[in-house]
Amino acid sequence: MTDDSRTIDVNPLPTPGLVNLAHVIYALHTLALVSGIATSATIVGSFVSGLPSIIAVILNYVKRDAVRGTWLDSHFRWQIRTFWFALLWIVLAYVMIFSIIGFFFGIAAIAVAGLWVLYRIVRGWINLSNRQMMPVPQP
Repeated sequence: MTDDSRTIDVNPLPTPGLVNLAHVIYALHTLALVSGIATSATIVGSFVSGLPSIIAVILNYVKRDAVRGTWLDSHFRWQIRTFWFALLWIVLAYVMIFSIIGFFFGIAAIAVAGLWVLYRIVRGWINLSNRQMMPVPQP
């Protein structure tokens, strides 16, 4: 009789390089936010159309398989969802601005979306620094 029991690590630890990459991705998103604050662009507009955020979301997709199954997976999904939902909100805001709904509602939507993106980046980076998972829905 042989003992064929195997131990499967259900939550492996990510490599330090991947943790550093997650920090770099948050830094790229932050750079896009700062450029939106420092220039005449909107925060959320700069976030979704700025080169740093576009590079960050590409890195998220390229390295997504490498972090799958680790606590970093939640951060990558958090970052990806932040980008795409920010893009959705900016598109909806511009539709409001140029439609009958109204200019002021669109401007308000842009402002709220900018604050929402700022919150998501700050909360995500704090949780990453504390090595905590992000609360994201399961696929």
